[in-house]
Amino acid sequence: MSQPSAQRTATLLALGLEAQKPLFRKAAGFSILSSLLLLTPTVFMLEVYDRVINSRSTTTLLMLLLCTLGLFVLMEVLELVRSMFLQLAGWQLDATLREKLHDALFIASLRQVDASTQSFADLKTLRDFIYSPAVNAMLDLPSSLLFLVLVFLISPWLGVVALLGAVVQTAIGVRTEKKTMPVLTEANQAAIAAQSYANGALHNAQVIASMGMKANITRRWSERQRTFLALQAQASDVAGTNAASSRFIQAMQGSLILGASCWLAMKGMLLGGGGMMIVASTLGGRVLTPLVQLISQWRQVVNVRDAYRRLDKVLALATDQPPSMSLPVPQGKLSVETVVAAAPGSNVAIIRGVTFALQPGETVIIIGPSAAGKTTLARLLMGIWPAASGKVRLDGADIHAWDKTELGPHLGYLPQNVELFDGTLAENIARFGDINQDHVRTAAELVGLSAFIEKLPDAYQTRIGEDGAFLSGGQRQRVGLARAIYGNPHFVLLDEPNSSLDAAGEQALMNTLLALKARKCSTIVISHRTSVLPAADKILLLRDGQVAAFGPRDEILEKLRQAAAPRVVPATGDSAVQAAGGAA
Repeated sequence: MSQPSAQRTATLLALGLEAQKPLFRKAAGFSILSSLLLLTPTVFMLEVYDRVINSRSTTTLLMLLLCTLGLFVLMEVLELVRSMFLQLAGWQLDATLREKLHDALFIASLRQVDASTQSFADLKTLRDFIYSPAVNAMLDLPSSLLFLVLVFLISPWLGVVALLGAVVQTAIGVRTEKKTMPVLTEANQAAIAAQSYANGALHNAQVIASMGMKANITRRWSERQRTFLALQAQASDVAGTNAASSRFIQAMQGSLILGASCWLAMKGMLLGGGGMMIVASTLGGRVLTPLVQLISQWRQVVNVRDAYRRLDKVLALATDQPPSMSLPVPQGKLSVETVVAAAPGSNVAIIRGVTFALQPGETVIIIGPSAAGKTTLARLLMGIWPAASGKVRLDGADIHAWDKTELGPHLGYLPQNVELFDGTLAENIARFGDINQDHVRTAAELVGLSAFIEKLPDAYQTRIGEDGAFLSGGQRQRVGLARAIYGNPHFVLLDEPNSSLDAAGEQALMNTLLALKARKCSTIVISHRTSVLPAADKILLLRDGQVAAFGPRDEILEKLRQAAAPRVVPATGDSAVQAAGGAA
């Protein structure tokens, strides 16, 4: 029986931290040794008063100084080693989770789940926290308890005073948590919202600048930023007040214990005499040091807790993927079996009972009005979105469940919005895998791009910039088309492949479709333009998420002409298809 997602997510993060336990234990051990060495100045002072002043021995003083210096050096070495162990733990945790997090964000994007690259910042927050002062303070808590026991051994009354100070500090910590945690959490959410809004504005800078929207967009971003800053200031005020109270209690603790121990000494109730007054005062102050550090770092504690929860939620997506078995290379036989589907996270069906089949080497043109569900159907056919019911099968196997790393090289996909990546033309066409230069050239020639590329100074090694910024719309679409047909795939889906093409591009697209047919590649083209009809074997008309017509090209065109005849006389093939598209 499978575990719930939340449980698996917690286990995923917990396993990453569990693997670092040996390092945490070593760091804790060094923390205890380092904390004990903090008593070096007190011991040195007692020895000077007890031995040097009485004996007036310069040699004794020099030896004590050398021993003290050595202990200080040892303490710094222990601190350095502890820091190295904690840094190593943070780096190893990052190495364990970063690829899983990348996979989870990729899945979230496919499913249109609300997740962003903020998750990488959350992982950095978690990693950095591991070797932060807050964690050092937590590791010092056992030493604090040891110091409290030592104070009790010196005098139970002094131990009670030290314990009361620790209780008050704990109460301040609890109050800090209650007062700041909700506000800081809300401030973090506001900061993420402001950053996301700013990123969106920068991504659409050309539209904003061209239509004079900058002032309005900036104003809306400023409102979000002001909300974040106001919440952060509110939390900082509370945390600052509590931190000041905490430091005041710590400062008073030493004096109170010193005064109490002096009174006990005068009453003859303090073993060890005046020297124990100093020891007790020092130990009493050390009892509170880790608590004071934690309270002063509480904002960081809340931030990392929020980051951990967000990572919990995102990483659940990476653990939801069922294992898949290796399958033979597909031949391109596609069958769509009464498929019903909605967008991920929605219950509103977009595709309703779609059924059709495609044989290897056939080309189907999908037409229909806007909002008919064509792009949603494309995502189903490529296995990107799951079906609520029914199946999309490629060579009899569920295409959604098929391992995309194994299946991907045998598929080609050109989405409606072409997405290219910073890199060379060859890298983009070859899908950023091992580059087969012959296949790259063949794909470029087929889509009519080779002449343009070969005129470039670096030819196929020309970098195209982020999202293909150095290319025109038509060139970007041709590069995307070349990528889709690279490596002789067996099933290709093109969503509006000619939306940015000129007449020469349209002809190149037609040549590509005919070449795919000759290779026995199954091809689906979603288009509002009729220039691709000569390459079609079948036409599928989609309306309101349902198949309104499906069959051989000429048969469907004749039906569309007859349906369009009362409104358009005479009805040509072009006008019939346009009528079928409705408003589109």
